[in-house]
Amino acid sequence: MDVSIIIPTYNRLWSLPKAIKSCQESSLNVEVIVVDDGSTDGTWEWLGEQKNIVAFRQDNMGKDWAVNAGFVVAKGKYIRFLDSDDWLLAHSTDQLFAEAERDALDIVCAGYEYYSEDESFIKESPWVVCDDFLAQQLGECDSSHYSAYLFRKEFIKDVPHRQEYGALDDRKFVIECAMKQPRAGYINITTLAHRIHEQARLQTTNGLQESANYWARLNIYKKCFDVLAANGELTQRRKNAACNILWHLAHWVAKSHIKSGEEIYNWVYQLNPEFLPTENLGINRLYKTIGFVKTEKLLRLRRSLKL
Repeated sequence: MDVSIIIPTYNRLWSLPKAIKSCQESSLNVEVIVVDDGSTDGTWEWLGEQKNIVAFRQDNMGKDWAVNAGFVVAKGKYIRFLDSDDWLLAHSTDQLFAEAERDALDIVCAGYEYYSEDESFIKESPWVVCDDFLAQQLGECDSSHYSAYLFRKEFIKDVPHRQEYGALDDRKFVIECAMKQPRAGYINITTLAHRIHEQARLQTTNGLQESANYWARLNIYKKCFDVLAANGELTQRRKNAACNILWHLAHWVAKSHIKSGEEIYNWVYQLNPEFLPTENLGINRLYKTIGFVKTEKLLRLRRSLKL
């Protein structure tokens, strides 16, 4: 088996057939593994009628459990991961595979395309060439979407998708892979169609889930930096790569927890005392003149007056 493509799905019968069909547009020996995470919309019944796919069902335990279960049964030399509301671009798996085989790569990357919910093309996001794969994943520049990648199965066998990181599970996964110092390469094409939803259906979060995502993002960086520091691999470049994301995270967290936001803000300037954000420069000037806490209290007051 050349490539296994793992698709976790939950109540997405409206998009799953297109996702599966896109995986089969390949000249390789490809297996499509669909894990139904307890759908109630007829997904399992529909899967039972399909041929040439590996399908099984689990209780509604979440995407990460589904992906990990699919990985256990995967027979391919390489793995692709695909959300069931996205689709692969035609023959992209063949091109990723050819590059991986030619240069004996652990990970092959590529760009991707954005589509609206009704599948209208929005824009292309090409792969950005970077000479430090880990710095790129930490935020130095755009790192595409991990479903646009191809992974060598043997290389990622000890890197599971981790449920405790919620919606940031794929970010945690790729950063863990990058920390293993892979032989990484890229092809200069787009390989994935990623669907953007207009409503809060899949990607927008709020309330407790939003707070959980903030916690997950912060802990991804803390755990990563602890390991890199212990191994002597926490370069200034890698510190700098994280600062812009962490600076904005401090602002987001402070909307509900000012003290926690301040701690993240202070950490940014421990990592890089000269850091300057690329956006929200007005807020940054207030931080520098009256302090983080006072600025966030003023912003909170302004938000309450608008209500």
